[in-house]
Amino acid sequence: MISFRRAGAVLAAAALLATGTATQASAAGRGHAPRPLPAHIFAPYFEGYTSDNPATLAASSGSKYLTLAFIQTPAPGSCTLDWNGNPATPVAWSTYGADIVAMRAAGGDVIPSFGGYNADHAGEEIADSCTDVAKIAADYEQVITTYGVSRLDFDVEDNSQSNPAGINRRNEAIHLVEQWAAREHRTVQFVYTLGTNMTGLDVPDGISVLQNAVADHARIDIVNVMTFDYYDGLPHEMGQDTITAAEAVIQQLHTVYPRRTTAQLWHMLGITEMVGIDDYGPPEVFTTADATLVQRWARAQGIAELSFWALERDNGGCVGTAGSDSCSGIAQNTWQFSHTFEAFTRR
Repeated sequence: MISFRRAGAVLAAAALLATGTATQASAAGRGHAPRPLPAHIFAPYFEGYTSDNPATLAASSGSKYLTLAFIQTPAPGSCTLDWNGNPATPVAWSTYGADIVAMRAAGGDVIPSFGGYNADHAGEEIADSCTDVAKIAADYEQVITTYGVSRLDFDVEDNSQSNPAGINRRNEAIHLVEQWAAREHRTVQFVYTLGTNMTGLDVPDGISVLQNAVADHARIDIVNVMTFDYYDGLPHEMGQDTITAAEAVIQQLHTVYPRRTTAQLWHMLGITEMVGIDDYGPPEVFTTADATLVQRWARAQGIAELSFWALERDNGGCVGTAGSDSCSGIAQNTWQFSHTFEAFTRR
């Protein structure tokens, strides 16, 4: 996807940092023993390359859980991680630490996300950029321990989806992190966010990411499919087409995980929409009625995760505009998609 590919709680957090600074912040974040995330979670993507504050938007929208996008290297060949490849926003408590404290105080949490279209296209996704598997694994562990998180998301698309060496390094690193987490008695989950179409994941690229994970003994907890940007020029009813695409993915997952039941596969599925007019433009328009349909269907199926790109788009400020980072392009109430999807989260 193109965009991928590229209040009181806040005051409480500020007070915490003012009175205890780094020590108390560390206890609330880096020293935080993460509570497992809900079994069924709504966690929209937050555009980390903006100047927006995730805790403020979480409080305003009612979206307690956010997927923070994206972590990548500053240049191809680097093994260093920054938020959106910007050295001014390193993977450090100084970046997002206070926001995470505020969100946890309000009952929420965050999921750091790696990659995205821009990084995947430019060779700045960490497993494409860095050739040292041990270093990649250490980078993943740094994110986990810095923020005290229990889930990592990997947005693999564009060039990253067709780079066998990067795919293999990523899965080998995930396996190393899983071994480290077991030794440390940590719970860490791993999500692959992959593009899809009406017939399921891309073949062979999308499926090969998961097949390689199995070969490398990397446990993938959730397969999160992006149900938009079909690029087929055909008419689409985006809500119903989400269901069609998801059913096709489940059939594919049977071939990757043949020992799992259909119910188990549904329970490891995630869905990410692009609300409003997506970056392909009409006829791919995900409406507020589609959101109601998908939320009810996803809840009934018991899927693991529901998300959308992106929280900053959840308003009707630019009717008729396709693929904006700051509005949905359709007439809607502010936070209408968030309020519809909120009901999905449950333990």
